[in-house]
Amino acid sequence: MGKGVAIIIKIAVIGAGAIGSVIGGLLSKAGEDVTLVGRKTHVDAINQKGLILEGESGETVIQVEAAENLDFKPDLALLTVKAQDVESSVRKVQPFLSSTQVVTMQNGVRSDDQTAGLLGKETIISSVVTFNGQFLEPGKALYSIPFSRTALLIGEPFGNKGNRLQTLSALLNKVIGTDISEDIRAAHWTKLVWNLQTAVPAVTGLSYQDSYQYPKVRELTINLLKEGLKVIKAAGIKTADVPGFPIGPIETMAREPQPIASTLLKKIAESLGKVPVLGSTLQSIKRGTSTEVDYLNGEIVNLGKKMGIPTLVNSLIVGLVHQVETTRKFLTIDELT
Repeated sequence: MGKGVAIIIKIAVIGAGAIGSVIGGLLSKAGEDVTLVGRKTHVDAINQKGLILEGESGETVIQVEAAENLDFKPDLALLTVKAQDVESSVRKVQPFLSSTQVVTMQNGVRSDDQTAGLLGKETIISSVVTFNGQFLEPGKALYSIPFSRTALLIGEPFGNKGNRLQTLSALLNKVIGTDISEDIRAAHWTKLVWNLQTAVPAVTGLSYQDSYQYPKVRELTINLLKEGLKVIKAAGIKTADVPGFPIGPIETMAREPQPIASTLLKKIAESLGKVPVLGSTLQSIKRGTSTEVDYLNGEIVNLGKKMGIPTLVNSLIVGLVHQVETTRKFLTIDELT
Protein backbone atom coordinates (compact mmCIF):
# COMPACT_ATOMS: atom_id res chain seq x y z
CA MET A 1 0.00 0.00 0.00
CA GLY A 2 2.97 2.28 0.23
CA LYS A 3 4.26 4.25 3.19
CA GLY A 4 1.64 6.98 3.22
CA VAL A 5 -2.03 7.31 2.45
CA ALA A 6 -1.34 10.23 0.11
CA ILE A 7 -0.04 7.74 -2.47
CA ILE A 8 -2.75 6.88 -5.00
CA ILE A 9 -3.47 3.17 -4.87
CA LYS A 10 -5.80 0.96 -6.87
CA ILE A 11 -8.54 -0.52 -4.68
CA ALA A 12 -10.76 -3.40 -5.78
CA VAL A 13 -13.93 -4.29 -3.88
CA ILE A 14 -14.60 -7.93 -4.67
CA GLY A 15 -18.22 -8.90 -4.19
CA ALA A 16 -19.71 -5.45 -3.96
CA GLY A 17 -23.09 -5.95 -2.34
CA ALA A 18 -24.35 -3.75 0.48
CA ILE A 19 -21.21 -3.48 2.64
CA GLY A 20 -18.77 -3.47 -0.26
CA SER A 21 -20.73 -0.85 -2.18
CA VAL A 22 -20.97 1.43 0.84
CA ILE A 23 -17.28 1.29 1.77
CA GLY A 24 -16.08 1.34 -1.84
CA GLY A 25 -18.48 4.09 -2.81
CA LEU A 26 -17.49 6.32 0.09
CA LEU A 27 -13.79 5.76 -0.63
CA SER A 28 -14.39 6.71 -4.26
CA LYS A 29 -16.27 9.82 -3.19
CA ALA A 30 -13.25 10.71 -1.01
CA GLY A 31 -11.01 10.63 -4.09
CA GLU A 32 -9.63 7.09 -3.97
CA ASP A 33 -9.23 4.94 -7.11
CA VAL A 34 -11.90 2.29 -6.54
CA THR A 35 -13.41 -0.42 -8.72
CA LEU A 36 -16.49 -2.29 -7.51
CA VAL A 37 -16.63 -5.89 -8.73
CA GLY A 38 -20.12 -7.33 -8.49
CA ARG A 39 -23.11 -8.93 -10.13
CA LYS A 40 -24.10 -7.85 -13.64
CA THR A 41 -27.39 -6.17 -12.68
CA HIS A 42 -25.67 -4.14 -9.96
CA VAL A 43 -22.73 -3.22 -12.20
CA ASP A 44 -24.99 -2.20 -15.08
CA ALA A 45 -27.10 0.03 -12.83
CA ILE A 46 -23.98 1.73 -11.41
CA ASN A 47 -22.50 2.32 -14.85
CA GLN A 48 -25.78 3.76 -16.11
CA LYS A 49 -26.89 5.92 -13.15
CA GLY A 50 -24.02 5.93 -10.66
CA LEU A 51 -24.03 4.26 -7.25
CA ILE A 52 -26.87 5.52 -5.07
CA LEU A 53 -26.22 5.43 -1.33
CA GLU A 54 -28.87 6.32 1.22
CA GLY A 55 -27.48 7.37 4.58
CA GLU A 56 -28.37 9.48 7.57
CA SER A 57 -27.46 12.63 5.63
CA GLY A 58 -29.72 11.74 2.72
CA GLU A 59 -29.16 10.28 -0.73
CA THR A 60 -25.84 10.51 -2.55
CA VAL A 61 -25.04 9.53 -6.13
CA ILE A 62 -21.42 8.49 -6.62
CA GLN A 63 -19.72 7.95 -9.96
CA VAL A 64 -17.53 4.92 -9.30
CA GLU A 65 -15.96 2.34 -11.57
CA ALA A 66 -17.83 -0.98 -11.64
CA ALA A 67 -17.13 -4.24 -13.42
CA GLU A 68 -18.36 -7.83 -13.43
CA ASN A 69 -14.85 -9.26 -13.27
CA LEU A 70 -11.49 -8.21 -11.87
CA ASP A 71 -9.07 -7.70 -14.76
CA PHE A 72 -6.22 -5.77 -13.10
CA LYS A 73 -3.89 -6.15 -10.14
CA PRO A 74 -5.04 -3.91 -7.28
CA ASP A 75 -2.81 -2.61 -4.50
CA LEU A 76 -5.57 -3.33 -1.98
CA ALA A 77 -8.53 -5.69 -2.24
CA LEU A 78 -11.57 -5.58 0.03
CA LEU A 79 -13.17 -9.02 -0.02
CA THR A 80 -16.84 -8.39 0.73
CA VAL A 81 -18.51 -11.53 -0.62
CA LYS A 82 -20.69 -13.61 1.69
CA ALA A 83 -19.00 -16.26 3.83
CA GLN A 84 -20.29 -19.13 1.68
CA ASP A 85 -18.75 -17.59 -1.47
CA VAL A 86 -15.22 -16.92 -0.18
CA GLU A 87 -13.33 -19.82 -1.73
CA SER A 88 -15.01 -19.72 -5.14
CA SER A 89 -14.64 -15.94 -5.38
CA VAL A 90 -10.98 -15.91 -4.34
CA ARG A 91 -10.14 -18.69 -6.81
CA LYS A 92 -11.71 -16.63 -9.58
CA VAL A 93 -9.55 -13.55 -8.90
CA GLN A 94 -6.47 -15.37 -7.57
CA PRO A 95 -4.25 -14.55 -10.61
CA PHE A 96 -4.64 -10.82 -9.89
CA LEU A 97 -4.00 -10.93 -6.13
CA SER A 98 -0.42 -12.12 -5.91
CA SER A 99 1.21 -10.06 -3.10
CA THR A 100 -1.89 -7.82 -2.89
CA GLN A 101 -3.08 -6.97 0.61
CA VAL A 102 -6.54 -8.49 1.04
CA VAL A 103 -8.98 -7.42 3.74
CA THR A 104 -11.55 -10.09 4.60
CA MET A 105 -14.95 -8.66 5.58
CA GLN A 106 -17.12 -11.71 6.23
CA ASN A 107 -19.35 -12.75 9.08
CA GLY A 108 -18.38 -15.97 10.79
CA VAL A 109 -14.91 -17.25 11.66
CA ARG A 110 -13.67 -19.15 8.63
CA SER A 111 -12.83 -16.64 5.91
CA ASP A 112 -9.33 -15.67 7.11
CA ASP A 113 -8.11 -19.26 6.97
CA GLN A 114 -9.94 -19.98 3.71
CA THR A 115 -8.46 -16.94 2.00
CA ALA A 116 -4.99 -17.56 3.41
CA GLY A 117 -5.15 -21.13 2.12
CA LEU A 118 -5.36 -19.76 -1.41
CA LEU A 119 -3.31 -16.55 -1.20
CA GLY A 120 -0.94 -17.11 1.74
CA LYS A 121 -1.06 -15.75 5.27
CA GLU A 122 1.25 -12.78 4.66
CA THR A 123 -1.26 -10.80 2.61
CA ILE A 124 -4.38 -11.26 4.77
CA ILE A 125 -5.85 -8.58 7.04
CA SER A 126 -9.07 -9.39 8.86
CA SER A 127 -11.97 -7.12 9.72
CA VAL A 128 -15.24 -7.14 11.64
CA VAL A 129 -17.97 -4.94 10.16
CA THR A 130 -20.11 -3.27 12.82
CA PHE A 131 -22.38 -1.00 10.78
CA ASN A 132 -25.68 -1.84 9.11
CA GLY A 133 -25.81 -1.96 5.33
CA GLN A 134 -28.74 -3.09 3.19
CA PHE A 135 -28.87 -3.82 -0.53
CA LEU A 136 -32.05 -2.10 -1.72
CA GLU A 137 -31.93 -2.79 -5.44
CA PRO A 138 -29.27 -2.96 -8.19
CA GLY A 139 -27.21 0.21 -7.98
CA LYS A 140 -28.61 1.27 -4.60
CA ALA A 141 -27.71 0.56 -0.97
CA LEU A 142 -28.77 1.86 2.43
CA TYR A 143 -26.36 2.32 5.31
CA SER A 144 -26.28 3.58 8.88
CA ILE A 145 -22.93 4.50 10.40
CA PRO A 146 -23.23 6.22 13.80
CA PHE A 147 -20.65 8.99 14.18
CA SER A 148 -20.17 8.00 17.80
CA ARG A 149 -19.19 4.41 17.08
CA THR A 150 -16.53 2.46 15.27
CA ALA A 151 -17.90 1.03 12.02
CA LEU A 152 -15.00 -1.28 11.24
CA LEU A 153 -12.51 -3.23 13.31
CA ILE A 154 -9.32 -4.48 11.63
CA GLY A 155 -6.60 -6.80 12.88
CA GLU A 156 -3.88 -9.30 12.08
CA PRO A 157 -5.28 -12.86 12.10
CA PHE A 158 -1.83 -14.41 11.68
CA GLY A 159 0.40 -12.21 13.81
CA ASN A 160 2.25 -8.91 13.55
CA LYS A 161 2.94 -7.52 10.07
CA GLY A 162 4.55 -4.21 10.93
CA ASN A 163 2.64 -0.95 10.72
CA ARG A 164 0.31 -1.83 7.87
CA LEU A 165 -2.77 -1.74 10.12
CA GLN A 166 -2.03 1.89 10.95
CA THR A 167 -1.73 2.68 7.24
CA LEU A 168 -4.96 0.90 6.39
CA SER A 169 -6.76 2.50 9.33
CA ALA A 170 -5.72 5.96 8.15
CA LEU A 171 -7.12 5.21 4.70
CA LEU A 172 -10.45 3.83 5.91
CA ASN A 173 -10.89 6.50 8.57
CA LYS A 174 -11.34 8.98 5.74
CA VAL A 175 -14.85 7.60 5.31
CA ILE A 176 -15.77 5.31 8.24
CA GLY A 177 -14.59 5.03 11.83
CA THR A 178 -11.95 2.28 11.91
CA ASP A 179 -10.19 0.87 14.97
CA ILE A 180 -7.45 -1.72 15.37
CA SER A 181 -8.11 -4.92 17.33
CA GLU A 182 -5.44 -6.68 19.35
CA ASP A 183 -7.29 -10.00 18.92
CA ILE A 184 -9.35 -9.97 15.76
CA ARG A 185 -10.16 -13.68 15.97
CA ALA A 186 -11.74 -13.23 19.40
CA ALA A 187 -13.68 -10.27 18.00
CA HIS A 188 -15.03 -12.46 15.19
CA TRP A 189 -16.37 -14.97 17.73
CA THR A 190 -18.15 -12.20 19.63
CA LYS A 191 -19.77 -10.97 16.42
CA LEU A 192 -20.71 -14.54 15.51
CA VAL A 193 -22.62 -14.98 18.77
CA TRP A 194 -24.52 -11.74 18.12
CA ASN A 195 -25.18 -12.87 14.54
CA LEU A 196 -26.91 -16.05 15.68
CA GLN A 197 -30.07 -13.97 15.87
CA THR A 198 -29.96 -13.04 12.15
CA ALA A 199 -31.67 -16.35 11.47
CA VAL A 200 -34.86 -15.14 13.18
CA PRO A 201 -35.77 -12.38 10.68
CA ALA A 202 -34.74 -14.79 7.90
CA VAL A 203 -37.39 -17.26 9.01
CA THR A 204 -40.16 -14.73 9.71
CA GLY A 205 -39.45 -12.21 6.94
CA LEU A 206 -39.75 -9.47 9.56
CA SER A 207 -37.19 -6.93 10.72
CA TYR A 208 -35.52 -7.29 14.09
CA GLN A 209 -37.72 -4.50 15.43
CA ASP A 210 -40.94 -6.21 14.32
CA SER A 211 -39.83 -9.73 15.26
CA TYR A 212 -38.90 -8.75 18.80
CA GLN A 213 -42.33 -7.33 19.54
CA TYR A 214 -43.32 -10.95 20.23
CA PRO A 215 -42.25 -12.39 23.62
CA LYS A 216 -41.99 -15.94 22.24
CA VAL A 217 -39.63 -14.77 19.51
CA ARG A 218 -37.48 -13.02 22.08
CA GLU A 219 -37.42 -16.23 24.12
CA LEU A 220 -36.29 -18.21 21.07
CA THR A 221 -33.60 -15.65 20.29
CA ILE A 222 -32.27 -15.66 23.85
CA ASN A 223 -32.01 -19.44 23.69
CA LEU A 224 -30.03 -19.20 20.44
CA LEU A 225 -27.56 -16.78 22.03
CA LYS A 226 -27.39 -18.69 25.31
CA GLU A 227 -26.69 -21.96 23.53
CA GLY A 228 -24.00 -20.38 21.35
CA LEU A 229 -22.25 -18.77 24.30
CA LYS A 230 -22.30 -22.05 26.24
CA VAL A 231 -20.63 -23.95 23.40
CA ILE A 232 -17.81 -21.50 22.71
CA LYS A 233 -17.04 -21.13 26.42
CA ALA A 234 -16.90 -24.91 26.77
CA ALA A 235 -14.49 -24.99 23.83
CA GLY A 236 -12.23 -22.44 25.55
CA ILE A 237 -12.66 -19.93 22.74
CA LYS A 238 -11.90 -16.33 23.64
CA THR A 239 -14.22 -13.43 22.92
CA ALA A 240 -13.40 -9.73 22.80
CA ASP A 241 -15.68 -6.72 22.91
CA VAL A 242 -16.56 -5.30 19.51
CA PRO A 243 -17.77 -1.69 19.23
CA GLY A 244 -21.55 -1.86 19.23
CA PHE A 245 -21.44 -5.59 20.00
CA PRO A 246 -20.16 -6.06 23.55
CA ILE A 247 -20.23 -9.57 24.93
CA GLY A 248 -21.63 -8.35 28.28
CA PRO A 249 -25.32 -8.09 27.30
CA ILE A 250 -25.26 -11.62 25.88
CA GLU A 251 -23.68 -12.95 29.06
CA THR A 252 -26.35 -11.10 31.05
CA MET A 253 -29.18 -12.55 28.95
CA ALA A 254 -27.69 -16.02 29.36
CA ARG A 255 -27.42 -15.61 33.13
CA GLU A 256 -30.62 -13.80 34.09
CA PRO A 257 -34.15 -15.26 34.32
CA GLN A 258 -36.11 -15.24 31.07
CA PRO A 259 -38.31 -12.18 31.87
CA ILE A 260 -35.27 -10.00 32.58
CA ALA A 261 -33.41 -11.29 29.54
CA SER A 262 -36.49 -10.71 27.38
CA THR A 263 -36.82 -7.10 28.55
CA LEU A 264 -33.15 -6.48 27.78
CA LEU A 265 -33.48 -7.89 24.27
CA LYS A 266 -36.56 -5.75 23.63
CA LYS A 267 -34.61 -2.65 24.67
CA ILE A 268 -31.78 -3.62 22.34
CA ALA A 269 -34.28 -3.93 19.47
CA GLU A 270 -35.79 -0.53 20.29
CA SER A 271 -32.31 1.02 20.21
CA LEU A 272 -31.97 0.06 16.53
CA GLY A 273 -34.18 2.98 15.53
CA LYS A 274 -37.09 3.24 13.12
CA VAL A 275 -35.35 2.13 9.92
CA PRO A 276 -36.12 -1.61 9.63
CA VAL A 277 -33.00 -3.72 10.21
CA LEU A 278 -33.32 -7.00 8.32
CA GLY A 279 -30.03 -8.73 8.98
CA SER A 280 -27.74 -10.23 6.36
CA THR A 281 -29.47 -13.62 6.25
CA LEU A 282 -32.90 -12.20 5.40
CA GLN A 283 -31.33 -9.90 2.82
CA SER A 284 -29.85 -12.92 1.06
CA ILE A 285 -33.22 -14.67 1.02
CA LYS A 286 -34.92 -11.59 -0.42
CA ARG A 287 -32.29 -11.50 -3.19
CA GLY A 288 -32.82 -15.18 -3.92
CA THR A 289 -29.26 -16.17 -2.99
CA SER A 290 -27.97 -18.73 -0.50
CA THR A 291 -27.50 -17.59 3.10
CA GLU A 292 -24.64 -17.65 5.59
CA VAL A 293 -26.58 -19.66 8.16
CA ASP A 294 -24.19 -22.63 7.98
CA TYR A 295 -21.31 -20.25 8.81
CA LEU A 296 -23.17 -18.67 11.74
CA ASN A 297 -25.64 -20.91 13.57
CA GLY A 298 -24.15 -23.89 11.75
CA GLU A 299 -20.76 -23.07 13.26
CA ILE A 300 -22.25 -23.50 16.73
CA VAL A 301 -23.92 -26.76 15.71
CA ASN A 302 -20.62 -28.17 14.41
CA LEU A 303 -18.68 -26.99 17.45
CA GLY A 304 -21.33 -28.48 19.72
CA LYS A 305 -20.91 -31.85 18.04
CA LYS A 306 -17.16 -31.71 18.61
CA MET A 307 -17.67 -30.81 22.27
CA GLY A 308 -20.47 -33.30 22.84
CA ILE A 309 -22.92 -30.51 23.70
CA PRO A 310 -26.46 -30.59 22.25
CA THR A 311 -27.41 -27.52 20.21
CA LEU A 312 -31.09 -28.16 19.70
CA VAL A 313 -32.17 -24.56 19.14
CA ASN A 314 -29.44 -23.62 16.67
CA SER A 315 -29.88 -26.93 14.83
CA LEU A 316 -33.60 -26.21 14.52
CA ILE A 317 -33.10 -22.69 13.21
CA VAL A 318 -30.53 -23.84 10.63
CA GLY A 319 -33.10 -26.28 9.28
CA LEU A 320 -35.82 -23.63 9.21
CA VAL A 321 -33.64 -21.14 7.32
CA HIS A 322 -32.84 -23.77 4.72
CA GLN A 323 -36.56 -24.56 4.50
CA VAL A 324 -37.33 -20.91 3.75
CA GLU A 325 -34.49 -20.81 1.21
CA THR A 326 -36.07 -23.76 -0.59
CA THR A 327 -39.79 -23.00 -0.32
CA ARG A 328 -39.52 -19.17 -0.49
CA LYS A 329 -42.25 -19.11 2.18
CA PHE A 330 -41.73 -17.39 5.53
CA LEU A 331 -43.14 -18.81 8.74
CA THR A 332 -45.78 -17.00 10.73
CA ILE A 333 -44.93 -16.13 14.33
CA ASP A 334 -47.25 -18.90 15.53
CA GLU A 335 -45.56 -21.45 13.25
CA LEU A 336 -42.13 -20.42 14.45
CA THR A 337 -42.87 -20.38 18.16
